[in-house]
Amino acid sequence: MGKQARAIVDLSLKDLVKDLNKAYADEWLAFYLYWYMSQVVSGKAYEGIKQFLDKIAKDELEHAQELADLICKMGGLPLANPMDLEKNANAPYMMPPKNSSDINRIIRVVTEAEAQAIDVYNKIAKKTFGKDSVTYQLVTHILSEEVDHEEMFENLLER
Repeated sequence: MGKQARAIVDLSLKDLVKDLNKAYADEWLAFYLYWYMSQVVSGKAYEGIKQFLDKIAKDELEHAQELADLICKMGGLPLANPMDLEKNANAPYMMPPKNSSDINRIIRVVTEAEAQAIDVYNKIAKKTFGKDSVTYQLVTHILSEEVDHEEMFENLLER
């Protein structure tokens, strides 16, 4: 963001970068959780779930990249140390089920993760609405994708 773009933000950029870094940490943890489960999932119908988890993991990584780009444009830096991700996230890392063939438990874990992400992005959207259009657009875009993810996982549970 250039000087004028920063000047029109009607919020503390320092606080906003902090919020975005927390969401950035969340996205990395979600990426790893989904990617890990896509590697170990087994049992009945695991191939479809494996592909689904892998696709969603890539979406979460894309969200982290988008947030990192915005953080840098605001003059901040995304978290550099992977060891800092969990302690700076909005929620602790959700451990995958020990039983890699418990597809329903896997789906419940990721559905809960998506619900947490929806809450985070909704709060940032409310905070930035009318005060920072650039951040608002990005977080509502990510929020929309998280809402879609939650619905897809809930639909899988209903089957």
